[in-house]
Amino acid sequence: MGLRDEIEAGDRPKKGREKGMVIKMQLEIEDLTKKFQDTTAVSHVSYKMEKGVYGLLGVNGAGKTTLMRMLCTLLKPSSGRILLDGGDIFEMGAAYRKILGYLPQDFGFYPDLTVKDYLMYIASIKGVHRTAARKRVKELLEQVGLSKAADKKKKKLSGGMKRRVGIAQAMLNHPAILILDEPTSGLDPNERIRFRNLISEFSRDRLVLLSTHIVSDIESIANETLLMKDGEFLHAGTPEEILEGMPERVWRLTVPVHEASKYDRDYKVSNRKNVPCGIMLRILSVERPHPEAEEEMPTLEDVFLSYFGEKEGEEDAVL
Repeated sequence: MGLRDEIEAGDRPKKGREKGMVIKMQLEIEDLTKKFQDTTAVSHVSYKMEKGVYGLLGVNGAGKTTLMRMLCTLLKPSSGRILLDGGDIFEMGAAYRKILGYLPQDFGFYPDLTVKDYLMYIASIKGVHRTAARKRVKELLEQVGLSKAADKKKKKLSGGMKRRVGIAQAMLNHPAILILDEPTSGLDPNERIRFRNLISEFSRDRLVLLSTHIVSDIESIANETLLMKDGEFLHAGTPEEILEGMPERVWRLTVPVHEASKYDRDYKVSNRKNVPCGIMLRILSVERPHPEAEEEMPTLEDVFLSYFGEKEGEEDAVL
């Protein structure tokens, strides 16, 4: 799949959205499965989404990218359907892609083009009239904080600046649906915060689906979160529903240094902190792990460890 194929997942009509296409904005995943020979990347997932920000959370290799590519019509499912307001997106074809903005995990990049020239080129692929494209590119460069870098070659940009160029190209066609695959991967904490603020700004009156393995990416901006593991949705709902549905409880316990390894071995430990009298542990357990353990309120990071059995940010294969 080349750059043009990736970008055309978000192409647009030349004069606004197509006439006669009234978007109520309900995107429904219906018993969706994708197999690659003997590997099932996505297995019988179902969910309904409307306007708002949705976080797709899971370790790398959970099937998030495969699901994203199906939602962008870049991969056809082995079975199941994806419906927009009751219509199959693969049957809708270009009419669906014209309301779609997509930032792939690794989007194509021409290193010797300037930022402005690159965005103008992508705008031409998406069918944006040149005059309108100039205005839109200027607006987006201001929004993503790259006005001063407009004439800078992209090979000179930092990782964070490149990702901001990526979200700008996804927004060129004023998409009603914005799909972002691991948008903050490889960014430092400051750039991640800046990028999350951009996503929040762009999410007004849109359906935004953001996939990540970094809890903080979605903790502050997502209206609903979907937990994905081994190609399946383990749990989905509002942050409050996700926390309430966590199967284990969270405990704080301070133990002598020589005893800490026993708790690491016997329990899921989400945090360790050195304190004067030993090590303070944050433990996930259905039962109280020690008579002196005190119960704590769970966080989304605790949920991540509970469902995925590892701390957020640990790497795995990408599917």
